[in-house]
Amino acid sequence: MGSVQIVTTILAAAITAVAVWLAVRAVMKMTAVIRLGQPAPERFTDKGARTRKMLVETAGHTRMLKWSVVGAAHWFVMVGFIVLSLLVLEAYFEVVTPGGGLPIIGHWTIFGLATEWIGILGLAGILVLMAIRLRNRPTRPGGRSRFTGSTMWQGYFVEWVVLLVLIFGFVIRGFKVATDHFEYPVWATPLSHAVGAALPAWTAGVSVAALIKIAISMTWLIVISLNVTMGVAWHRFLAFPNIFFKREPAKAAGSGLGALRPMMSDGKPLDFEEADPEKDQFGVAQVEQFTWKGLLDFSTCTECGRCQSQCPAWNTGKPLSPKLLVLSLRDHAYAKAPYLLAGGGKDLTGEEKATAAQLAHVDVLALAEADKPLIGTAEEGGVIDPDVLWSCTTCGACVEQCPVDIEHVDHIVDMRRYQVLIESSFPSEAGVMLRNLENKGNPWGAPQNTREDWTKGLDFEVPRVGEVDDFEYLFWVGCAGAFEDRAKKTTRAVATLLHEAGVSFAILGEGETCSGDPARRIGNEFVFQMLAQQNVETLNEAFEGREKSKRKIVATCPHCFNTLGNEYGQLGGEFEVVHHTQLLAHLVATGKLTPVQPVDGGVTYHDPCYLGRHNRVFAPPREVLGTAIAGELTEMPRNSERSFCCGAGGARMWMEEKIGKRINVERVEEAMATGAKTVAVGCPFCSTMLSDGVNGKGAGEQVEVIDVASVLLRSVRPEQAQGDKEAEPVAG
Repeated sequence: MGSVQIVTTILAAAITAVAVWLAVRAVMKMTAVIRLGQPAPERFTDKGARTRKMLVETAGHTRMLKWSVVGAAHWFVMVGFIVLSLLVLEAYFEVVTPGGGLPIIGHWTIFGLATEWIGILGLAGILVLMAIRLRNRPTRPGGRSRFTGSTMWQGYFVEWVVLLVLIFGFVIRGFKVATDHFEYPVWATPLSHAVGAALPAWTAGVSVAALIKIAISMTWLIVISLNVTMGVAWHRFLAFPNIFFKREPAKAAGSGLGALRPMMSDGKPLDFEEADPEKDQFGVAQVEQFTWKGLLDFSTCTECGRCQSQCPAWNTGKPLSPKLLVLSLRDHAYAKAPYLLAGGGKDLTGEEKATAAQLAHVDVLALAEADKPLIGTAEEGGVIDPDVLWSCTTCGACVEQCPVDIEHVDHIVDMRRYQVLIESSFPSEAGVMLRNLENKGNPWGAPQNTREDWTKGLDFEVPRVGEVDDFEYLFWVGCAGAFEDRAKKTTRAVATLLHEAGVSFAILGEGETCSGDPARRIGNEFVFQMLAQQNVETLNEAFEGREKSKRKIVATCPHCFNTLGNEYGQLGGEFEVVHHTQLLAHLVATGKLTPVQPVDGGVTYHDPCYLGRHNRVFAPPREVLGTAIAGELTEMPRNSERSFCCGAGGARMWMEEKIGKRINVERVEEAMATGAKTVAVGCPFCSTMLSDGVNGKGAGEQVEVIDVASVLLRSVRPEQAQGDKEAEPVAG
């Protein structure tokens, strides 16, 4: 060992020791903070499915590859980071001697070939990612980007470290080639040999370059260890457990889509019959009241901004960005952590749990952070502004796009639950809706004895449960379908088509009440439970004696469809629920409904969030339209899982939209830009919102918003087309 190698060895050992010590300290701190969260025992079930899903999502990059160029580039960088870590390890042998290498595998040609091409593709990948970040920088001309609000220096730092580590990997190999210490042939390592041809035969160059590579790698480790909230770096470690512990690993959709997580206290679903606000947790009022998985979510955020780029609120000038909400909660949790780890915190009555002695040595900044309300205005020092919390439509675009499976919607609704149930703090106009749900069983406050008025004038009798001996489907009409004029047209169309196809069905009539979706999404779990339990009891009685496969429900509202199918199981209601477009597609495919006259004028289809993104029903509505229209369906640029929300979800249907551009107007402009004369929908909320948007644009005479069922009815029964035209929109 020469003098150069002695120096490089000592320096490599020193910087590595410092980096490892800091990294261990950082991991212990992060673990301690995450463990402050509430229990979530359900995250440990079905470890086999969780392991498979984690491997598929990480190795297969299934979520990242939805963004093809970025996903492919990121995959090469990820594989490069994992595999080429072996070359960082090899550098420790190379600082000692120019001919050093990994034991056993270090001399295999296949190892040289694999690492060479992973390095080359990793270089290409990181250059692409750097170009994309620069092209989308927040300060560029043209306004906000998905990186707006991200900590840009951290992104640049990580990317430059990756680039330099890859470059110095080839420099090391180049010096080995130049000094005849390289064991791999040209055909296996062409770039290394090309670099070697350009470098001098400097024997010490291998060790010096190896030291620089180690120094760059350890500097990266030191920097991220001193910045435990540096998600752009830490996600490469935390993504694996965060995906492993996702809520529902078997789901094809994002884990936080479909059903909401039940309201929990101490790791158990809350029983409202026995719950006590002084003993049981009602929603989330403090950051430590999120589960440990919630705190892991916040720590894992990569700040990539994909959620932000797809969020309808952010895209229409609202203050909500799912990314910035998560970052605010993350930063608050880590800033508050010294106070919490010292024993501090408020009990459920608001009393301080720690003694003065426990808090005596806590940093004053941590104490100040602990005094911040979780929800509050800037003047109140709040972590999350109320306008941020109430801008969410729960459309799930953020959850769909997140590459590390953060469950934004669950966290937002948990915070809403505390605000509604304990603080009684929510947009005032939503209070009317909640009172109507409690007193009348529907958000509009319509009399219950008018639930069957939509059946008047039909040329056939609509059977009621209890009046017929048997039926195949229970037709869940829903509140909109029973009371809102436009939605009643859809209800009548579906009933007519089912009758035409010879499908036996029955309705509950006055026995039906609201599914509870708007109450649950706004955060009033108590009202949801009240309505849901009543409905479950009614439905179980209607299906008495049938196994689940024969307890079939068809619903026209995706919100009812989602609630009955995905959430009533939490309350003992197990049913097979289909959306009306799924049933109609089946009836057309089996020849029970035959379109005879195509509907022309051009048709585009708007995917409802709770049908498409939340429940993956994309094809059936398009199949129905494909048989009923003349020509091809014209797709909007944002469709299927990337469909843009109408603005009505999350109980936003009953709240005023006072900030920024109206979401429904944004969507209507996109629909009208296709040139289609008909905008087909599969949701009564979407129908109301888009019709209002079309009328607001003064295009009510040129563009019609109509349900898929009505489009099909016009094709199956063209003689009814004139009388079946949708009524003028009614504000909802």
